[in-house]
Amino acid sequence: MTNIILLDADGIVINKPMLFSEHLAKDYGVPYDSILPFFKSEFQACLVGKEDLKKVIMPYLAGWGWKKSVDDLLAYWFEHENSIDARVVDVIKKWRGAGVKVYLHSNQEKYRTGYMIGEMKMDAMVDGIFSSAYLGVKKPQREFWEAVLSKIQPATKEDVLVWDDDEENVASAKEFGFPAELYRGFDGFVATSRHYFPDLSSGQ
Repeated sequence: MTNIILLDADGIVINKPMLFSEHLAKDYGVPYDSILPFFKSEFQACLVGKEDLKKVIMPYLAGWGWKKSVDDLLAYWFEHENSIDARVVDVIKKWRGAGVKVYLHSNQEKYRTGYMIGEMKMDAMVDGIFSSAYLGVKKPQREFWEAVLSKIQPATKEDVLVWDDDEENVASAKEFGFPAELYRGFDGFVATSRHYFPDLSSGQ
């Protein structure tokens, strides 16, 4: 019986209209292709807590035409991605009101994880947040799901339902043994949720 839900943060609870790299390219006239190398290299180590974002992003600022501080850049970045879907939050409230535990999971570095908790107050919406920066491993690695399961003991895999908007992450969760669903939009999310919780009129 499903009594624990693991929701991906970005793409489900947070629906950012544009990625940071797209915003920076648009607002500051920076070639998009000059931004991507950072996210494919040093940023990946930040996601598992092995590098400090403020330190490794510093050498890129001049090339991106950023003349303010690194803290200003992170504020600009995180504020543009502060877009919570109130409809999903309403569904979470109904689940939790019925006794279902809801956790967020995310491939996230430590500063944005802190922003999600401190500024976006996302920890108040759920029973916990599992960030790759603190688990030391990221999706779709099997070890990510192992780490999450160890944090929600004594739950079994059958107790859990994973939602993610990335097919590879959904596949890895299923391979690990978690029931998992691919998020394709809010209406489908509500319809599929009713199969698991027929007594709850989720969302609409």
